[in-house]
Amino acid sequence: MGESHGVRWEIDGRVARVVLDLPPVNIVGADLIVGLHSLLPALAEAEVTVAVFRSADPDFFLMHGDVEMLVQVPASEPVEATEPNIAAALFQQLHTAPYLTIGAIDGAARGGGCELLSALDIRIGTPRTVIGQPEVPMGIIPGAGGTTRWPHIAGRARALEIILTGRDLDAEEALAVGWLDELVAVDELDARVDALAARVGAMPPASVAAAKRVVDRSLRDGVVDSTLAGETDEMGRLTASGAHIEPMRRFLAAGGQTREAETGSVEPLIEAMLRG
Repeated sequence: MGESHGVRWEIDGRVARVVLDLPPVNIVGADLIVGLHSLLPALAEAEVTVAVFRSADPDFFLMHGDVEMLVQVPASEPVEATEPNIAAALFQQLHTAPYLTIGAIDGAARGGGCELLSALDIRIGTPRTVIGQPEVPMGIIPGAGGTTRWPHIAGRARALEIILTGRDLDAEEALAVGWLDELVAVDELDARVDALAARVGAMPPASVAAAKRVVDRSLRDGVVDSTLAGETDEMGRLTASGAHIEPMRRFLAAGGQTREAETGSVEPLIEAMLRG
C-alpha cells in the first residue's frame, strides 16, 4: 500500500490498483501531480504488468485543471518550450510505461481529467461517463496532451470540433468516437475492469512491454521496414530469453497444434500456458 497527496495505490501480484482521492472535487492540481510523481517510481519498482486507475469521488473521475490556480498566472512574454510541461510529461510516462494502464470511469472527466485518461491505454466507462475539453472558451488549449492525443483518437476533423466547441461528450458518443473502449453498466464496471486486469496481469511482463513498444512505434512511424525490423528485434529478445519455452510446452501438452483442441475455444490453451 502506498499513498501520496491523494493518490493511493496497492499492488497485488502484477496488478496495481490506483485510487484518485482529492477532495472536495478531485481537481487536477498540484496534489495530483505530486502524487503521480511518487506513484510512477513505485509501479516501476514493483514491475507491475497492469495499473488500474479509479476515482474515489462519486461524481468526478477528475474534474479538470485548477482554474483558480491558472487564473493567478500573470501575463508575460511567452517562452518557447523545449520539453513538455510537468503534467503532460507525467501523463506521457503513463502512456509509454511497460505495463498496461486502464481507466475505470463512472462520472465526469473534463480538461486535465480527460487528458490523463486519454493517455491511458484502455478506458472502460459507464453511462454516467461525461468528458470534454473546455479549455478553448477559457482562452487556452488542452495543454497536458489533449490537443495532441485527440486527433489520434478521433481523427482531425472530430478532434477540432470537440476541442474548439468545448462541449461535453456523453458515454455513447465517447464510445462512438473511440475514446471509450467499452461501455458497461455501473454495477458491472468493477468486475469488468478487474477481470481484464487479472487476465493481462497473468501475462509475461516482458511480452506486455514489448507489445506496447511495437504498437506505439507503428502508430508513430507506420508499417514500414524500420517498424517491422523493430518488431523482429522485440521478438528476438523475447525468444533469446528462453521465457517462451515452458508456456509453449504447456500449450502443446494441453493439445495445442491439434485439430481437436484448436477447432474449439482457445481459452483452455491460454489457461494451460498461464498455469505455471
